[in-house]
Amino acid sequence: MTDLTSAADSFYRLHLGPELLVLPNAWDGGSARMMQALGARAIATTSSGVAWARGYPDGDQLPVEILVQTLRDIDRAVGLPISVDAESGYAETSRAAAQNITRLMDAGAVGINIEDGHGAPEQLCQKIAAIRAAAERAGIDLFINARTDVFLKGFAPGDEVGEVCARARLYQDAGASGLFAPGVTDAGMIAAIVQGVSLPVNVMARPGLPDHAQLARLGVRRLSVGGAISQAAWGLSMRLARGFLAGDVCDLYQGAASWAELNAIMKAP
Repeated sequence: MTDLTSAADSFYRLHLGPELLVLPNAWDGGSARMMQALGARAIATTSSGVAWARGYPDGDQLPVEILVQTLRDIDRAVGLPISVDAESGYAETSRAAAQNITRLMDAGAVGINIEDGHGAPEQLCQKIAAIRAAAERAGIDLFINARTDVFLKGFAPGDEVGEVCARARLYQDAGASGLFAPGVTDAGMIAAIVQGVSLPVNVMARPGLPDHAQLARLGVRRLSVGGAISQAAWGLSMRLARGFLAGDVCDLYQGAASWAELNAIMKAP
């Protein structure tokens, strides 16, 4: 999508409801094209899926130039707003993170996820502020989805909701557009986070998470799946390859998409 201003506006409005924004994370141009064909209203990437598809481990290990090329492939393949999982910005300093995100905007991104991980919230605030300033210079209303790993990494046991809300206020003041709290599945905790945060809230699909309708009633605005679809695809590929190497070809065609179906999806719109 070449009109980044329009795409950024469209992506922001998708977070305002009334429907829950459901994002089945893609990892390359082909998976993004498939998700568009199946009805996705925007494309988000998964850092793990992108890294594995290019032969790298997840965890800020993917060279930024490869991520940029992957984003260009996705931008060529789809006509939807694109948000990129940028991990920690692939940099230690706020200046370097802003430079990396500028490269992603140049390649077509109108949204990013950026995470605190084990780092101090203040460090992420500095990165968010620098990225927001870079986006304003570029004339793009970048949707900065601030991911906090309080639930995923077990921070503040017994007061996870309070810690998430406290971090959300810091990230919002720094320039964040949304809050991503992966790992929370309890409906009461989700409701408390939504009530305690004035940013659109994003949760991640996990066993035990309320269904789409209940999430919408709780006030959640965005649901993503992280690397789960990519992991499932890898798991199936491993099983089929293992069987084929052992001499079994029977399973290869069970449940497979047809050549014609896939080729039709990949044709230019």
